[in-house]
Amino acid sequence: MSPIHFSQSILEWFDDNGRKNLPWQLNKSPYRVWVSEIMLQQTQVTTVIGYYNRFMVRFTSLQCLAEADEDEVLGYWAGLGYYARARNLHKTAKLIISEHQGQFPTTHTEIEALPGIGRSTAGAILSLSLNTRSPILDGNVKRVLARFHGIEGWTGHPSIAKELWYWAELYTPQDRFTDYTQAMMDLGATLCTRSKPNCLQCPIKASCRAYIEHRTKALPFPKPKKTLPVKHRWLLHIENNKHEVFIEKRPPSGIWGSLWSLPEAPYPLDDYEIVHYCREHLSLECSVSTHGTSFKHTFSHYHLILHPIKLTYESSLPTIKESFGSMWLKGNHELGLPAPIRIYIDTIEEEKKV
Repeated sequence: MSPIHFSQSILEWFDDNGRKNLPWQLNKSPYRVWVSEIMLQQTQVTTVIGYYNRFMVRFTSLQCLAEADEDEVLGYWAGLGYYARARNLHKTAKLIISEHQGQFPTTHTEIEALPGIGRSTAGAILSLSLNTRSPILDGNVKRVLARFHGIEGWTGHPSIAKELWYWAELYTPQDRFTDYTQAMMDLGATLCTRSKPNCLQCPIKASCRAYIEHRTKALPFPKPKKTLPVKHRWLLHIENNKHEVFIEKRPPSGIWGSLWSLPEAPYPLDDYEIVHYCREHLSLECSVSTHGTSFKHTFSHYHLILHPIKLTYESSLPTIKESFGSMWLKGNHELGLPAPIRIYIDTIEEEKKV
């Protein structure tokens, strides 16, 4: 199939079947498309829509986002995961205000240089909102091209990615490239899905090697599996007599950077050591109530086992040690809490009502 025939087939399918009413497709602007593309990294459209609408109601413009407090931005992101995306979003908004006079950059080099934006995301912003021909290669497009050409290997491998970029560039048309960009994402998301692809409805199945060779289940190759290591953390669930929970703001780097969470003990401690740790590091006098049920949270690169230890707060010590930030949390809140911590706290609150 020639490049022209390929793109024409994709566009004809898009005209009849493509998604044209997603929130970020309405009132298009670089800002709106950029926010959507960052949210869509590692997250499916159905999940993103609700978060996106809520985010855009609060942060209506790039200026509004740049002026917001990071805690509030993270609060509106809480639950989407991969929180570095939110921190980079906020950082980039400030950068555009300070270094680009509040105007979103219009060249690929400038856009890709912004925090959290890679080659494909920059291409999507240019193509979808700035009317500039610029190929993309997100997960959906990788899957379509890998199957179409029968490419064996993990799409994240540099040599495979290089080949896929070649095809992405070749097939992107000189005209209607905005529709083509959206069409390729839609094709991968709705027909050429990871499991159970709907090949019978695909506009390019007649030339697709994976379809012809009955290899759609095998292609593209999955990322080579590694045995995920297991890490343990001991959560200090400290409550006062008002049923407020003591939380700390985490450092910007590391897991859950800049989010609020329960304090952690560095390693397993007995009850005496836990009380001593609270006194020395949190300046709080506490007593151990009980050891809660452990629970697991899985990241892309390791399993995290969380061991909650419930303590009762008795008093603050006269000298409060300097910390990155701490507060007492009660009831409904808009703070950015890691999803597993929020679920844990909400579960405890529900159990109290029973």
